[in-house]
Amino acid sequence: MSDLDAWISAVRSSQNRFAALLAPLDAEQVQHPSYADDWSIAQVASHLGSQSEIFDLALDAGLNGSAAPGMEQFQPLWDAWNGRSPEAQAADSVKANEALVSRIESLSGADRARFRMSLFGRDTDLAGLLAMRLGEHALHTWDIAVALDSSAVVSPDAVRLLIDVLPGTAARAGRAAAEPRVLAVATADPQRRFTLTTGPDVELAHSSGTGPVDLVLPAEELLRLVYGRLDPEQTSAELPGHEVVPELLQVFPGF
Repeated sequence: MSDLDAWISAVRSSQNRFAALLAPLDAEQVQHPSYADDWSIAQVASHLGSQSEIFDLALDAGLNGSAAPGMEQFQPLWDAWNGRSPEAQAADSVKANEALVSRIESLSGADRARFRMSLFGRDTDLAGLLAMRLGEHALHTWDIAVALDSSAVVSPDAVRLLIDVLPGTAARAGRAAAEPRVLAVATADPQRRFTLTTGPDVELAHSSGTGPVDLVLPAEELLRLVYGRLDPEQTSAELPGHEVVPELLQVFPGF
């Protein structure tokens, strides 16, 4: 895991981008479709707003040594956000996300060091929690950005951090291929090598190999692939292995 300050800085950068994207949109524009299936821009914002309040509860739990929040706390938050108008969903989400990021930035060194909680059956420190938040926030912000500008990419500072924790995301997001195989994958910007196993258990593992590769992608595209946000026409067709991307889109359908 990278330095904690880098995670906090990237979460702040993602929030600033999110706020800047929403600022010029009017009540009609926030109802335009986002990249996320069946969600408008306002609905993506609403999701990030409710999740910011859920992550705030998680912060409380990790600092106080209490249990992680659960469905009994989530549902009232979702209901409240779903009950807002599209315009309020967008405006209130910017405020709620700002409050969460400001709270994270204000944590003392002692609080940052003592934060611990159990998530998905393992202990997680603050950097681990921020990795989860950044992955969600940066990719959903891209869902909005690409709806407004087809050339939009995930923020480079988020990519540089998330690429190194992508194996955990791939394990949770992957669905076994009908005909599993093992692929050597290389990325650029930043440069990384992985071994991707597409079944029966989907696994993306860091690799130190130096031999031939089956697929080369910019790290930003591999990130979007695993998160179910890469269309074949969006890939760098001139790079090796482009023809395997449609197969991998079935392995990573999105979440």
